[in-house]
Amino acid sequence: MTSAMTMPVLVLNSSYEPVNITRARRALVLLIKGVAVLEEAHDQYVHVGLHLPCVIRLRQYRRLPLRIQTLSRKNILIRDGHICQYCGEKFLSSELELEHVVPRARGGLSTWENLVAACRDCNGRKADRTPTEAGMKLLRQPRRVTIHTSRAFMRQTGVDEEKWRKYLYY
Repeated sequence: MTSAMTMPVLVLNSSYEPVNITRARRALVLLIKGVAVLEEAHDQYVHVGLHLPCVIRLRQYRRLPLRIQTLSRKNILIRDGHICQYCGEKFLSSELELEHVVPRARGGLSTWENLVAACRDCNGRKADRTPTEAGMKLLRQPRRVTIHTSRAFMRQTGVDEEKWRKYLYY
């Protein structure tokens, strides 16, 4: 069970454009400091009179730099939908590993195009071989994350959050 303070909160710019997902603890800090306003709340309280935020909106418009998604384990797993890219099974984050399509031992780099989510069994079976050599096939070719896939991450994270839908689908 996740703590209420670690629940995801959608952050909107003052123009209602989705810009980020943060945790409830950080969202509460932004609300208390007056940097953001509460747009949608969960049905539970954090403190007397203080709702647990679900969607917040920044009071002032923040000009965002060209969004470059950071290459990280978390973002690779989100991009791949927590699905092993070899067997197609869905796993918890803790049960997945990052797998180099072209092994590092053969000069494969840690890039968006060379890293995929893989379960321990598939990663061990492939070992230091290419997918072709191991007789394995990727479900889909790994790609760099763009602004469009970044928004898809937000949609994917909020798929079960009814209150996010009107802000993410436009």
